Amino acid sequence: QVQLVESGGGQVQTGDSLRLSCAASGEAFSSYGMGWFRQAPGKEREFVAIISWSGNSKKYADSVKGRFTISRDNAKNAVYLQMNSLKSDDTGLYYCGATTVLLGSRRHELYGYWGQGTQVTVSS
Repeated sequence: QVQLVESGGGQVQTGDSLRLSCAASGEAFSSYGMGWFRQAPGKEREFVAIISWSGNSKKYADSVKGRFTISRDNAKNAVYLQMNSLKSDDTGLYYCGATTVLLGSRRHELYGYWGQGTQVTVSS
């Protein structure tokens, strides 16, 4: 099993930056593809970014491409999401997830492990 804990959220203004972290413990972290998802009130959880087990493959939602960067450090059992040029539409509860799909997946139902989430609020 994998335990995940997100951190780094907060309340910021439009155009600001935040860096989210997800610390993993448990089974071999490098055996999992990782993803960041977010959920706004009244909406379904949506894909933000995914990264492969090695870190060599990354994919982003169109809405964040060019502004967000996902990375991972397998030596530190951590995955990160650097978020720049934040917009009000980026507001939500951000979750990191671990999947046995080594390249990661845009489908949240394929993730067996989730953290508790970290809130990001962007105000104009």
